[in-house]
Amino acid sequence: MTRRDLRRFLIAYDIADDRRRDRLAKCLQRHGDRVQYSVFVVDASSARMLRLRREVVSIILNSEDSVLLCELGPTHDSNPSRFDFLGRSKPISGGTSHVI
Repeated sequence: MTRRDLRRFLIAYDIADDRRRDRLAKCLQRHGDRVQYSVFVVDASSARMLRLRREVVSIILNSEDSVLLCELGPTHDSNPSRFDFLGRSKPISGGTSHVI
């Protein structure tokens, strides 16, 4: 697998229960970078993203929780200006971020 096979995803969540929220945060930390309290950036192949989705589904409660998965495009085409932080920024692996 090369960098051309990876896609960048922005994942945000709103989890009602503390235990589920902690489990989901730990899961996402294994796969990507935490850029906000409940927001992660993950670079993943299609197969890895499918496994991550299954893992997330096994953690959340559909009737109470919400997880947003937003594909930002291929990592090889990542433009540093896609991420603008106001105030403190968090590093994103494999890319850079813009601070305003």
